[in-house]
Amino acid sequence: MKMILVRRFRVLILMAFLAACALHLVLDLLPKLERSAARPSGEPGCSCAQPAAEAAAPGWAQARGHPGGELAAAASAAGDAGWPNKQTLRALQDFSSDPSSNLTSHSLEKLPPAAEPAEGAPPGQDPSAPRPPDRARRPLPRDPGPRGPVLPPGLSGDGSLLTRLFQHPLYQVPIPPLTEGDVLFNVNSGIRFDPKAATAENPDWPHEGLEDEFLPTGEAAVDSYPNWLKFHIGINRYELYSRHNPAVEALLRDLGTREITSVAMKSGGTQLKLIMTFQNYGQALFKPMKQTREQETPPDFFYFSDYERHNAEIAAFHLDRILDFRRVPPVAGRLVNMTKEIRDVTRDKKLWRTFFISPANNICFYGECSYYCSTEHALCGKPDQIEGSLAAFLPDLSLAKRKTWRNPWRRSYHKRKKAEWEVDPDYCEEVKQTPPYDSSRRILDIMDMTIFDFLMGNMDRHHYETFEKFGNDTFIIHLDNGRGFGKHSHDELSILVPLQQCCRIRRSTYLRLQLLAQEEHRLSLLMAESLLADRVAPVLFQPHLEALDRRLRIVLRAVGVCLEKDGPHSVVEDDLGPERRAAAGR
Repeated sequence: MKMILVRRFRVLILMAFLAACALHLVLDLLPKLERSAARPSGEPGCSCAQPAAEAAAPGWAQARGHPGGELAAAASAAGDAGWPNKQTLRALQDFSSDPSSNLTSHSLEKLPPAAEPAEGAPPGQDPSAPRPPDRARRPLPRDPGPRGPVLPPGLSGDGSLLTRLFQHPLYQVPIPPLTEGDVLFNVNSGIRFDPKAATAENPDWPHEGLEDEFLPTGEAAVDSYPNWLKFHIGINRYELYSRHNPAVEALLRDLGTREITSVAMKSGGTQLKLIMTFQNYGQALFKPMKQTREQETPPDFFYFSDYERHNAEIAAFHLDRILDFRRVPPVAGRLVNMTKEIRDVTRDKKLWRTFFISPANNICFYGECSYYCSTEHALCGKPDQIEGSLAAFLPDLSLAKRKTWRNPWRRSYHKRKKAEWEVDPDYCEEVKQTPPYDSSRRILDIMDMTIFDFLMGNMDRHHYETFEKFGNDTFIIHLDNGRGFGKHSHDELSILVPLQQCCRIRRSTYLRLQLLAQEEHRLSLLMAESLLADRVAPVLFQPHLEALDRRLRIVLRAVGVCLEKDGPHSVVEDDLGPERRAAAGR
C-alpha cells in the first residue's frame, strides 16, 4: 500500500511538471496568436521599421585577445589550444569602475539577437522569435541637409591649425623611457589575432569579411589586431594613448561606422546608456542625444540633475587631446538606426519593451535608469534615426584593475548643504598632507583636471580613476564628461577653486595654456577644426567655442594671481627638466 502511494505521488509530481511546461508554451504563443487575430492578413506594419537584422552569434567565439603575457596565450593563431571559451576579446573591455557594470551585457550576449516584425514594438510580442537572416544591410541614412559648418577664419587657405599646433616643440616633448612596469600590457609581438580559431568552433558566427579584415599585413603580428585592441596595448603609465598612435584615428572611424551586432543597457548610472558591441568584438558606451546644440542647461537645474550631453562627450575627447593630456578614451559621434541597430539586435527584454511608436510616427524608447527614463522623456528618432556618442571601452577590470578615488573637491550633491572646500579657504593645505596628494604628481593631475573641467563647465566630477598597476605615480583618467558644455553664457568659477586654493600648476600645462591663448593657436579655432572630422559635426554650438577662449583667459588670470602672491617657484612645478625643456624649446 505504501509503495502504491509513493508511485502515485511521483506520477502526480510528473503531471504537475508537464502542466507547468504546457502553461509556459501557451503563454509564449498567446501574444503571437492575438496579434495574428487582431491584424488582417496583408496589413502593412510601421513604415519606419527596417529589414530584420542579420543574425549574430549565439555566443562569443572562443578567441581571447589578451594583451601582454596574457595576450600571448589568448590571441594565438588557429589551432592554438589555449583559447578559452565563450568570453573572447570582450573580457578586455569595461567602461565603469563597478565590476558588475558589464554583467548585463555579458549575460545577454550569450543568446542570439532577437528579431521583431516590421511593426513598431507592440506590447506583448516575444522578442526571442527567430528572424530570417538578412545579409543585405543598407548603409546608415544621413541627414539630407548640410551638417558641417563653414570653416571659420584661419582654417582655410593657410593649412591645418592642428597640424601646426602638434608640430610645436611643446607637443614634441617625449615621455620618459618605458620599462616593463610602465606599460599596462606586455605584448608578445609574435602572437597573431586570428578569428578563424573561433569561427571554426562556432559556425553560427558570421564569417563574411572576417578573413579579409583581420589577416595580418606581414609587417608584424600586432597589425592583425583590431583597432580597439591596439588602443588597449598602447596604454602606459604616462598616457592613455601616444600623440602619433594611428590606431586612435582608426578606432574613431570604427566607432562611427562599424556594424553593431548587439546592444544592452548599462547597469548603474542616473541616465540611460547602452553598451554596443561591434562585429570585430569591440565595445563602446552609447549616450543618446537629449538636447539640441543650441539648448542650454535651465538655470534652475542643479548640477546633479542636469542632462548628460552626447556632444559634450565628443568635445571633451578633442579638448583633452588639444591640451595634450590624452586622458579621455576615444569618443566619436554617430547616427544610429534605432530599429535596425538597437531594437532588432538587443536581447535585453527590459530595453526592448520600452520601444513604441509616437503619434508623429517616430520610433521611440526610454529604457530604465534613475532619471529621465519614462514615456515623457522618451528618446525619439526621425523617424528612427538617433544621434549619439560612442566612447571606446577601457580594458576589462579583470585584466587591468582600476582604483576609484573620491575627488577631494567633490560637491555635496545636496540642494542646501555645502562641501567643506566651499567654506574653508585653507582646505588645500589639509588635502596636501593626505596621501596620495602629499606627492606632487597627484595634486598636479587634480589641477589639470580642474582646468579641463572649467573650460567645459563640468561641475560633475565626484570621483576619478587610475590604473592600479601603476600605483599612485600615474595619470588620472578623465571619464564621464557628459555634463560639460551645458552653459556657454555662464562661467562657473567654483570649478576653479582647487587651482585658486592650491596655487600649483605644471610648467608644461601652463606653457600650453599660454600658447592656446595666442591668436595663431586660438583654442576655439583648434577645437572647431578638430570637431569637423566627426560624423555628427558641427558638434558644438559656436557660443560654446567662444566660451572656451573666454574661460582660458580666466584660468591664466587665476594663475597670474597665484604667481603674484606666492612666486613662480612655489606655483609652477617644473615637470620638463633640462632635456625636456630643450625639446620644448624653453
